[in-house]
Amino acid sequence: MNFIERNDQFSENLMLADDQGNRITYGEFEKIYEERSKFLEEGRLAFLYCRNTVGAVLYYRSCLRNHVVPLLLEHRMDRELLRTLIGTYEPDYLIGMPEDLTGTDGTVLEGSECFGYQLAKRDAKRKTGLNPELALLLTTSGSTGSPKLVRQSRKNVTSNAESIAEYLELDPTERPITTLPMNYTYGLSIMNSHFQVGAAVLLTEHTLFEREFWDFFREQGATSFGGVPYTYQILKRLDFFKMELPSLRTMTQAGGKLPVNLHREFAEYAMSTGRKFIVMYGQTEATARMSYLPAEDAIRKCGSMGIAIPGGKFRIMEDGSTEIKEPDTVGELVYSGPNVTMGYAECAADLEKGDERGGVLFTGDMAKRDAEGYYYITGRKKRFLKMYGKRVNMDEIEQLLRGRYEGVELACTGEDDRMRIYMEGMDPASCEEAAEFLTEKTGLYPGGVRVLPIDKVPKNESGKTIYKELEKLPWNS
Repeated sequence: MNFIERNDQFSENLMLADDQGNRITYGEFEKIYEERSKFLEEGRLAFLYCRNTVGAVLYYRSCLRNHVVPLLLEHRMDRELLRTLIGTYEPDYLIGMPEDLTGTDGTVLEGSECFGYQLAKRDAKRKTGLNPELALLLTTSGSTGSPKLVRQSRKNVTSNAESIAEYLELDPTERPITTLPMNYTYGLSIMNSHFQVGAAVLLTEHTLFEREFWDFFREQGATSFGGVPYTYQILKRLDFFKMELPSLRTMTQAGGKLPVNLHREFAEYAMSTGRKFIVMYGQTEATARMSYLPAEDAIRKCGSMGIAIPGGKFRIMEDGSTEIKEPDTVGELVYSGPNVTMGYAECAADLEKGDERGGVLFTGDMAKRDAEGYYYITGRKKRFLKMYGKRVNMDEIEQLLRGRYEGVELACTGEDDRMRIYMEGMDPASCEEAAEFLTEKTGLYPGGVRVLPIDKVPKNESGKTIYKELEKLPWNS
């Protein structure tokens, strides 16, 4: 049985607890679902403004159960970009806190309130058709306003939750605490995989920097947390290794490659304290996760993304059709498994499409496999960065800035957690203004974005930007 369906064996188990004192069992969720399902018409599209709160999670699970397809969005998403998405996909429902729904064209339904969340029904200009297998929509790359979405089926979502629960050996005594937003594929998969086994998820919107987070962690006996590379950099600065956290069992990491020295430090800490440190690899296009490095190999295979998850398989490809079977030879990483998503959507009509990938994903990442079958990411084939766990398409960043600075020649480059945008003919003050505009629109961490003046963006004879020349320039240039 999968986590979307009713499972009465968990009815007495705690499902959600938040730092406001709210506690919901799996049995209580069933009653809440029955009360809210009358507002949700099967085969409809909903936009859900996400927070790590009880109301958001209950509406998310209610949508899945009732065959309403939710698009999970950051609740602080820029309103102009949000209007573009609403105009593109014409959702039937908007679900959020009252401030999320203010100024929208939806009518809040009386009685729909659920732990602060409300449901507003829209008189959509057109009916958006949905494929019957479609279960969930997630954005592809942070909050750049791109209408490109990832289409996830029920099979994708449930098979990945089952696989993660299997390799992490989850059971009902687990209590993960939220450190990542639920609209981010990694954060969501933590919830789904724990719901699969009837465990309790601890919800907080406090950050690692706040005392309230750690007070809640200790009070509720959190057993695990997940983090992106930036999370572990913060923990190191916070003297995490000296903290008294007796309930902690497991730490997981994904969302980009962790520096090898940091990987080793946390792996050694876990080993010395009887805990598990598990590095993973995933993409939204594979629902969430594709690989994991078993805890017992965390030190021995330091720097590796590990092996394929149960039910999945990796290949290293030379040219899209020729498999590389020799060890330690770099090629494109290709994954096969039931969690490979249906494909993308760039307009409402795409939501009616079926599975376009056939269970095979060309990841766009370059990798190699060692003689023991462990995989290592070596670079990227496509123009993406991981910015503090969020995958960001640099071409979309350029498009966003070109819309603001018409006629200005510019180029975006960088490395994970460090994005550089070069703009011709800009003075330092204008560059600073451009950086503020970009971080405001996308929600990217300001410390990771630099906009720099340049005399001329390097181009080849055909007028294409020579990004390799820009990549040679230092971060502080």
